[in-house]
Amino acid sequence: MTSVLPDTRTEKGLARVAQALARWTEKWFPDAYVFALVGVFLVALAALANGSTPQTIVESFGTGFWDLTAFTLQMAMVVLTGYVVATSPPVARLICTLAAVPRSAASAVSFVALLSMSVSFVNWGLSLIFGGLLARAIARRADLRVDYRALGAAAFMGLGAVWALGMSSSAAQLQATAASLPPALLAVTGILDFGSTIFTWQSLTMCAVIIALTVAVAHFSAPRGDAIRTARDLGVDLDDTPVPAAPRTRPGEWLEYSRILPILAGLLTLGWLVSQLLTLPILTVVSSLNGYLLVFLMLGLVLHGTPRNFLQAVSKAVPATAGILVQFPLYAAMAAILTRAVGNGGLTVSEHLAEFFTSIGGGGGFAVIIALYTVVLGVFVPSGGGKWLVEAPYVMQSATDVQMNLGWTVQIYNVAEALPNLVNPFFMLPLLAVLGLKARDLVGFTFLQFIFHLPVVLVLVWLLGETFAFVAPVLP
Repeated sequence: MTSVLPDTRTEKGLARVAQALARWTEKWFPDAYVFALVGVFLVALAALANGSTPQTIVESFGTGFWDLTAFTLQMAMVVLTGYVVATSPPVARLICTLAAVPRSAASAVSFVALLSMSVSFVNWGLSLIFGGLLARAIARRADLRVDYRALGAAAFMGLGAVWALGMSSSAAQLQATAASLPPALLAVTGILDFGSTIFTWQSLTMCAVIIALTVAVAHFSAPRGDAIRTARDLGVDLDDTPVPAAPRTRPGEWLEYSRILPILAGLLTLGWLVSQLLTLPILTVVSSLNGYLLVFLMLGLVLHGTPRNFLQAVSKAVPATAGILVQFPLYAAMAAILTRAVGNGGLTVSEHLAEFFTSIGGGGGFAVIIALYTVVLGVFVPSGGGKWLVEAPYVMQSATDVQMNLGWTVQIYNVAEALPNLVNPFFMLPLLAVLGLKARDLVGFTFLQFIFHLPVVLVLVWLLGETFAFVAPVLP
């Protein structure tokens, strides 16, 4: 498949700037893994400059490398379970039904943006695949001529706008799970369940505002008339005919093609979920990352009907988890060097950074600086959960020092963390594989969203942050 990059001389204003940025990014940005490697060495150099000995640095690197083993697997499972659920036959039928709803090109683009963000609130991995398949289904309609690039960018809005404000937020899930938190961070923040982060009225209000803004920008920026480039114009094959499972060839395969085991597994999971809801506070149940992943994994098994179909979907989903599996250990190593490599005055780099942010003072100014810092760092470290482990020790210590609400500090990070995704194409990769496009085809539209989102996010974190009171950390 090939994609055709439009001549930027025919573009105007922001679209022309965005396409130029897209070309530069694709030419000069290395793989995200390279950024992670560079980050490790920069942190090591910072620790060395702080007076840490080489032995202390290498010991911190080696002992911290596997600190995030459990969390790495959990984040990989978020992607895998989302992919499996999105590609199941019932969801595929739902997508075909939804694809018939829009009546114009602009409404089709805004419709995809709205649904991708709505699904992303539940699971960002599901949003990427669901949005991509919905964009393809709409693009197949013979009665509607829609720009395929704009549809693809709209499908990415779940991850580019609100994913970290939803239930699969890496930072919020990590802060709610004591077993996944590194001891140094747990001592600073304590446990923050979803009632302190994503389910506060302030966070939900911020999410609603951003969704409305994104839908409006998607609608009014959708190409019209001769500017439209369809999937056919871009050389994309839209044939999504499913490949049936190979027929059963021996008696031992009977259970692989039977619906009995998936149904039983689904009933067990449903019984467990009901028991949890009856015996524990609802916020405790929904804040459990392991429980969340269990429900989504078993849901995927049930929706695919048979173990054979389920395993076939899993094998297709595994490649999308590769970046998480090899990058998160590097982020864990960075966090360990920052927090454990003691230097001059008995202080670590993390403690020096905490002193710097504390010197800014509290209130709205602190919220804006933290948001901007998160955006800039996110361009070079494209990982919500991994980057939080790097950022959290000194950001949360600073928040405590200036009496900023810790749950809201997590949400400042979360809303700002999504913004770099609109510029850096790393998290577009699973979606691009579904769409059959290149990053440069989408970044022109996503960069336009970034221009509108940034000032709105800064205003929201400032104003809404003023409504919080400081709450001391709750240690398990």
